[in-house]
Amino acid sequence: MSDHPWLDARFSEIRPKAIAALTRYFRDLELAEEAFSQACIKALKSWPDKGLPDDPLAWLLTVGRNAGLDILRKQKSADSHQQEATVSFRTDDNITSPHNHSIDQDELRDDILRLLFVCAHPKLTPQDQSALALRIVAGLSVEQIACAFLVKSKTMEQRITRAKRTIAQADTPFEIPDIVQRNERLKTVSLMIYLLFNEGWSASSGELQIKIPLCEEAIYLARLLLSLFPAQTELMGLLALFLFQHARYKARINKQGELVVLDEQDRNLWSQTLISEARGLLDKALRHGTPGSFQVQAAIAAVHSTAPSSEATDWAEIERLYSILYRYYPTPVVRLNHAVALAKTQGPKAAIEMLKPLENELKDYRWYHAALGAFFMDTNQYLPAKQSYQAVIALDPTEPEKQILLSKIRECEEKL
Repeated sequence: MSDHPWLDARFSEIRPKAIAALTRYFRDLELAEEAFSQACIKALKSWPDKGLPDDPLAWLLTVGRNAGLDILRKQKSADSHQQEATVSFRTDDNITSPHNHSIDQDELRDDILRLLFVCAHPKLTPQDQSALALRIVAGLSVEQIACAFLVKSKTMEQRITRAKRTIAQADTPFEIPDIVQRNERLKTVSLMIYLLFNEGWSASSGELQIKIPLCEEAIYLARLLLSLFPAQTELMGLLALFLFQHARYKARINKQGELVVLDEQDRNLWSQTLISEARGLLDKALRHGTPGSFQVQAAIAAVHSTAPSSEATDWAEIERLYSILYRYYPTPVVRLNHAVALAKTQGPKAAIEMLKPLENELKDYRWYHAALGAFFMDTNQYLPAKQSYQAVIALDPTEPEKQILLSKIRECEEKL
């Protein structure tokens, strides 16, 4: 992270489009990443003093393109790569003032979809496909991805390196695959977009709790996928899930930049337009009678989104739906969410009992410790609650989360 959080946020917003466009230009994932990294370094030296250019994306693309070509020249292979590459944005050599560049936003977004299909190469395992997409498209660090997958950083680094090598050796065409290949890779690409939205909705670390541009990119890509595969009910569920969640973003952070938990959110700030669209998509999907995990998650979000108040939430239905979701994805994270619902229907002690067997699997997952801390608080076990909240802080939460945790720790100390 730089000394300018606002720049980090802007780089995060621009990264998916820039990496995708540079990858299409150079036909090389590693080179695209390095070129974008060098462009960001130059921006860090220029933008704080000179201010943002009129079009930061065009600026970074131009500088990134030039940085990549410099790398190729040093490798004495620039001529062959230049002959093979094509590019949709202007290649003005004046990198200090690319204000007149014209960029086709739809084409750049399609570049992201193209890159996701590349990351979904069939020679990669599903875990490697998702990890590669989070690294290349979303720009998460190896440590953040390792935490998301509940593995060691070294293991994840090796996995991503191996995935990049596999794609390079396979001479993968950087184009959207044909209809047969798209159908084969659709499930994987859907999962990648799901993970992209999750990183936007609940950032793995940093100053920001919500990265709105990532959420919006994920929603756009889900819409694009659904337009390509209009009969896919899981895509309807995926988009519905995003819309239910995104409808609440204005109520999720208060004017002081503090995180507002669901029970305390002002529901008048929720977008009824998005909720209505989401309900229509979910109803359409369910009528087909082909349920799947995204539809179940959307149904859970629908219960929250349509409840007139926190007290009126149908937690019994949510608990039932998590039981169904666990049949599709018998993972410790799903069990954790199930425990949160169980606490509402059977009390925090029952939730603690459900979470005990998950300690080893989720010891590096901050939401596990946060949930335990809340359950311990509800049962007046203030010392273990404090320890649980301290464990969350040790796992590098976002700044809004950290402020809430510190408040919870102080509350525990007052009770001891």
